[in-house]
Amino acid sequence: MNHALPVLYEAIDATWPAAQLRSLGPWMLRDGQGGGKRVSAATATGEVEEADIRRAEAAMGAAPLFMIQAGQERLDALLAARGYDVVDPVNLYYGPLDGIAQAPPPRARVFTIWPPLEIQKDIWAAGGIGPARLAVMQRASGRKTTIFGRFENSPAGTGFTAIHVGIAMVHAVEVLEDHRAQGVGRMMTDHAVRWARDAGATHMAVLCTKANTAANARYASMGLTVVGEYHYRHRKGR
Repeated sequence: MNHALPVLYEAIDATWPAAQLRSLGPWMLRDGQGGGKRVSAATATGEVEEADIRRAEAAMGAAPLFMIQAGQERLDALLAARGYDVVDPVNLYYGPLDGIAQAPPPRARVFTIWPPLEIQKDIWAAGGIGPARLAVMQRASGRKTTIFGRFENSPAGTGFTAIHVGIAMVHAVEVLEDHRAQGVGRMMTDHAVRWARDAGATHMAVLCTKANTAANARYASMGLTVVGEYHYRHRKGR
């Protein structure tokens, strides 16, 4: 049985959690403590009016940020009219683990490790994923692991996977520039599928910015389907 889209959004929050959540009228406000847009953006939990937007702006201070999920076209239009730009449109891929195509498992090339090694932290740092995002991984509860990939005996990539209500969410996949276009991302995703099955998950979900054409092609080729999307809106010039 597939999960409904609201459950998938819930899984995103559970496997990549904000430091603090706070309700304000029809909003869920997030304190990300520097962990990126996903753990810092406000999301609407009900119908929003102009006055509600002003209240959220006041609560968020100098840099208000909103996540617009599927079906929130009216909110999107209200924010656009207030001078907010679209940033980072994201595809949400999803599918049953049994339906994901996999290559044969490599020998001594990919590992599941928790907590992450220093070399993994270095790989993430090279891609702009620093201590604040590593703290997000630490906050995730339940079954979780990192994926560490090597290519020709050299460290090549890393990622993070956590499970919520049977959904294994893949986050923070980073491949070193010298090892891109060599199948490292696919190798690590395959290994995440094997780990997720062993850990009792039934489905996998992956978030991918629409601009990342290589990763979008990879997830589609594995049999994952785009079932939802979201984007952010922030003030022009910020």
